[in-house]
Amino acid sequence: MAMITIPKKLAGNDDLVVIPKKEFDELIARAGNSVSEENVLEWSREAKKLRRAGKLARLS
Repeated sequence: MAMITIPKKLAGNDDLVVIPKKEFDELIARAGNSVSEENVLEWSREAKKLRRAGKLARLS
C-alpha cells in the first residue's frame, strides 16, 4: 500500500476529498463538457453526506 503525506494546510477544515480517478472521470463525464467550481463543491457536499452516512471510509 502506498502512503502519502498531506500537509494540514492543504487539508484545511475537512475540505479535502479523495476519490479514485475512475470515479472522478465519471463525475466529469456526467457534468458535461465543462467542470465548474460549483460542480466540484457539489461533489464535495455529496461525498461528505456519504461519509456521514457511513458509506465512505475515513482516510487517516
